[in-house]
Amino acid sequence: MSSERNKYLKFGAATAIILVSMAYLAYTGVQESKSYYVTIKELKGMGDGAYTKRLRVAGNVQPGSIKRTGTQVQFVLVEQDLSLPVIYSGTEAPPDTFKDDSQALAEGSFGRDGVFHAKQLQAKCASKYAPQQQGKPAAGGSNMTAVPASQSANYN
Repeated sequence: MSSERNKYLKFGAATAIILVSMAYLAYTGVQESKSYYVTIKELKGMGDGAYTKRLRVAGNVQPGSIKRTGTQVQFVLVEQDLSLPVIYSGTEAPPDTFKDDSQALAEGSFGRDGVFHAKQLQAKCASKYAPQQQGKPAAGGSNMTAVPASQSANYN
């Protein structure tokens, strides 16, 4: 009977070790992938807490600030009257919409050097997504405009 009991104890111990290991891996994975969204003003007011967290910061790309050096891109994000220098050194090239005055979202960490070190970068061109002005074609090149149903022909 004791050899059968030993088998159950060994199986239970192995199962417990596996479950604890999986829980630990899940917890650390969530902690590493978690990032906090902050504004530039909030980032500058965080103090030492800003250096230890993975952060996401958004703003507009300051015109004339983009400098490319190989795979690294340096630029300045602006929000209201505040600016933040950013160095992007991710594995992918910046998106095509990353240009002067575009809205950008940088994800990475804030360094003690006062520079935001981004590992991921998202951008959208503000003019491409702006509402169409009367008489001007959309950014996609189409000159078609929507006509309210009350003005369209009735084919019923």
